[in-house]
Amino acid sequence: MSFAVVALLATGAQAQKKNFTMAEAVNGMSSSLAVKNLKNISWQPGSDMLWQSEKKDSTELWKLIDFAGGKMSDPTYVAQGEYPEGEKFTGIPGIKWLDAEHAYVVHDKSVLLATYKDKKLTWTKLAMLPENAENVTLDKSRKIAYTVDNNLWLLDREKGYVNVSKESNKDVVCGKAVHRDEFGIDRGIFFSPKGSLLAYYRMDQSMVKDYPIVKWDAVPATVEMIKYPMAGDVSHEVTLVVYNPSTGSKVTLKTGEKHKDHYLTCVTWSPDEKYVYVAILSRNQAHLMVNQYDVTTGEKVKTLFEEESAKYVHPTHPLTFLPWDNDKFIWWSEKDGYDHLYLYSTDGKQIKQLTKGNWVVNEIIGFDNAAKKILFTSAKESALEKHSYSVEVETGKIERLDKGAGMHTAFASEDGKFIYDAYNGKGTPRKIVVRSTDGAMNAELLKATDPLSDYDRPEIRDITLKAADGTTPLYGKLILPTHFDSTKKYPVIVYLYNGPNVQLIHNSFPESGNLWYEYMAQHGYIVFTMDGRGSWNRGLAFEQATYKNLGENEMNDQLKGVEYLKKLPYVDGNRLGVHGWSFGGFMTTSLMLRHPGVFKCAVAGGPVMDWSMYEVMYTERYMSTPKENPTGFAANNLLTKVKNLKGKLMLIHGTNDPVVVWQHSINFLKKSVDENVQVDYFVYPGYEHNVRGKDRVHLMQKITDYFDENLK
Repeated sequence: MSFAVVALLATGAQAQKKNFTMAEAVNGMSSSLAVKNLKNISWQPGSDMLWQSEKKDSTELWKLIDFAGGKMSDPTYVAQGEYPEGEKFTGIPGIKWLDAEHAYVVHDKSVLLATYKDKKLTWTKLAMLPENAENVTLDKSRKIAYTVDNNLWLLDREKGYVNVSKESNKDVVCGKAVHRDEFGIDRGIFFSPKGSLLAYYRMDQSMVKDYPIVKWDAVPATVEMIKYPMAGDVSHEVTLVVYNPSTGSKVTLKTGEKHKDHYLTCVTWSPDEKYVYVAILSRNQAHLMVNQYDVTTGEKVKTLFEEESAKYVHPTHPLTFLPWDNDKFIWWSEKDGYDHLYLYSTDGKQIKQLTKGNWVVNEIIGFDNAAKKILFTSAKESALEKHSYSVEVETGKIERLDKGAGMHTAFASEDGKFIYDAYNGKGTPRKIVVRSTDGAMNAELLKATDPLSDYDRPEIRDITLKAADGTTPLYGKLILPTHFDSTKKYPVIVYLYNGPNVQLIHNSFPESGNLWYEYMAQHGYIVFTMDGRGSWNRGLAFEQATYKNLGENEMNDQLKGVEYLKKLPYVDGNRLGVHGWSFGGFMTTSLMLRHPGVFKCAVAGGPVMDWSMYEVMYTERYMSTPKENPTGFAANNLLTKVKNLKGKLMLIHGTNDPVVVWQHSINFLKKSVDENVQVDYFVYPGYEHNVRGKDRVHLMQKITDYFDENLK
């Protein structure tokens, strides 16, 4: 075959590559372009049996694989069983295990119990809950706690349905997450280890100002009043109550009646059910106490230890007791500059630091009980990756458990002998392996093919720049246009977030991080994205570089990215655009107003415009209060800088946003009118802080059209 024919065939193959549709670019990775995965994965307690659901001969079955003895058995297939009358599923539902033989499913308002015995699954209905039941929580003793409106209920097999809290004031909320889900709080119901007792949050919001959320789905429109404590204002008061189902008695833990303006988090039961441990964080978030309380009296037994910071302490994890020692627990702390694991005794003494280094721990995924090891994931190899490790409690020896570059998601069997490891990275759409924690066995369960192989994808370059401080490395990605020609000049879109608790740049699949970036590359854009200081997963110094002055150092770092871009011969420095949402919307608007002329156009979604109008817990951690930090709040109040705007700016907001309330961008519009400044604006009626589902295609098309109109 001649070289000419080979070249022609290669050209033809390239021509067959497709561009993404907008729908594919926005929702494809969760629908038509989803990477193949395994479904309904769980480890059965008391065994080394891995459960998953799988279609076999057009029938969906449970597939069970036993890894006992360090060998992978041939799979056993189990029928999903006959569900109770009236219960229908489109596929096998995911189950949550209660013990070695029992699991449950919450389906609509039904709670179903699955019993696995003699290789057969049978179903019974445990309960029917009220239509408006929320926060459904099951205990191993099969008690069911849930909330209805502002009250906590308990379904006890002996006593039936019990109204536990009985609050008549709708502003007193029981059994729900508090402090606006900050500090790692994701629930408000805490069963004791054996199910004998139940602790729950009680939140009094009556002192917090009402904030209106207009509902547009009725004529005339209606108003829902929410409680939204803004920075520097009065916040809600939270207590922790312990309920005894056998006696019906309740005890409120005495967490500080004289100082109610604090935060209660890291709620943990002692293994013997005698005590509850609570982390009490001061309102200014600079002082933390971990206290022990007697559940029969509510009295404080002692303060185990305290942590202080000149800036803030940020607790996000409960105590984790060692399975083999009820007197020792793991505590997460950033006190050495990185989030690490520490071993404490219940008398409050720090025994040792279990992990250390210039990297952060991400999760505890289990325990190897026989070897007395803690299994965890971390960014030890690289801030751009996540891997699984074990640490030996006695010696502190750390060993990596997984293989392969990328982002690993892992969880362990109950005894810690095996981990289920699913990962993806550059060139690896998804690979799933079961590994023994002693390193003797690696069993591959899935190696997914690339669902994007038929598409015309851009070149993606990993970039490392120096922050504005001249030393700190920053990681980013440069996505080049498809059919890139280095002799041409291209417009650039900078996508950013650059706020706390978020990291955009990983070694993951797809390599770009977002198919919309690749869509834009297919349509002639360079896309650049980078995590500046203030972002997550790099340690305290990196995160706290923005303390009391949100926006300043973050912008300086992003402008270093702009400097880099403008030095590239194929970048048109006069056609730069910027886009971000939420904190990224704040950053986008900040760049347009505080560094006018750098970007020709911008799109800011759900943007914070004035930090004094944002919630107490988040804002005061990073900015303190408007009274204590007037300079910082003034410097980053974008409403006072509207007249600086050069170029085109479009703001987008959801009308029902309870996170960054709609008033932020409405006030910006008012100032624009007052200053005779033209801005573009679009709202999504009925949407909260983000636009999801099919309507997100509309959102991204609107953003794309705006860049096309102003950068091409």
